[in-house]
Amino acid sequence: MARTDGDTWDPATSVGMTATFGAVARAVGTNKGLINDPFADPLVRAAGVDYFVRVIEDEQYAADGGGDPVMYGMLNILAVHGRFLDEYLTTAARDGIRQAVNLGCGLDTRAYRLWWPPGTTVYECDQPGVMDFKSQVLRELGGKLTAHRCAVAVDLRDDWLSALCRVGFDPAQPTVWIAENLLVGYLPPDAQDRLLHQLSASSAAGSRFAADHMPWTDVQLQEGRAFIEGWRQEGLDIDLGKLTYSAEFGSLPENLEAHGWQIADQTLIELLSNVGLAGRRRVSPHDLAITPRYVTARLAQR
Repeated sequence: MARTDGDTWDPATSVGMTATFGAVARAVGTNKGLINDPFADPLVRAAGVDYFVRVIEDEQYAADGGGDPVMYGMLNILAVHGRFLDEYLTTAARDGIRQAVNLGCGLDTRAYRLWWPPGTTVYECDQPGVMDFKSQVLRELGGKLTAHRCAVAVDLRDDWLSALCRVGFDPAQPTVWIAENLLVGYLPPDAQDRLLHQLSASSAAGSRFAADHMPWTDVQLQEGRAFIEGWRQEGLDIDLGKLTYSAEFGSLPENLEAHGWQIADQTLIELLSNVGLAGRRRVSPHDLAITPRYVTARLAQR
C-alpha cells in the first residue's frame, strides 16, 4: 500500500516508526558517547515497538554487540547527524538567532536537552499523533524545558506555515531551520517544493538551514528495501512503499540556491569530520553510495 494524501501516523505506525527509529539511534548513540539524549530510551520504550526496544538492549547487553552491522551502521550514522544538528543549532543560538524551527521533529527532544540562550523559542512541527505522544511522555518523565517550546501539530503537506505563525513565529527575525530525516521522500515532490518555497520566503536575512537528503538512486532504493525487509522479518508490517513517495524529486541544493541560499553539500565523510569523528568509522565507496548527503545553507540577504 503506497502513501496517500492525508494518511496519519503515531510513533508505532507507518512513517511514525522512522521517528521512533531515530530515537533508537539517539539512545544507542548516547550509550556510545556519540550524542547526549537521556530521553531517547524511555521514549522508545513508551512507543511500545518491541523490536526497537530489543535493538537498544542488544547493543547494551549482547556479547556480540548486537550482531547486525547494517543496523548498527545506520544507527551510528543517524546519531552522528543528530549530533551535527545539535552543534549546528547551538552555534546559531550563540550567534544571536532566537528562533529555531524543527520540521518533522519526530521524537526529538532538543528543547529539553540542549543549551539555549534566554529568549529562544523552539518550534516543533509534526503530526498530531506524534506531538501528543511525545508531550505526554516527557511530562511523565518530568522533562524540564531549556527554551520556550511551541509544539505545532500539523501535517507538513498542509498549511504548516500559517499554523507556525499563529503560535508566534516571526518571519522578520532570523531563523535556524532543520529538517532531519524528512526530505528523503516522506513528502510528495510538490509538497516538498512548496515547503522549501514557503520556508525561503519566510526567512529573514541571516537565517540558516540544515537537512539530509537523498536522490534515491537505484542502489539506494535497493538498499532501502533490503533494510526495511529486515524490519518485516522481525514482525513489523511495513515496507518502503508505505513510507516514502515513489516519484522524481528535484535537487535540494539546487532548489535552495534558486531561492537565494548559499549552500554547502557534504558527504558522510565530511559530516564525520565536522563533529570530530573523522577516522573513527571506516567509510567505503558503497557507504557513500547509499547514505544521504547533508546540506547546510545561509541566507545572506533578501
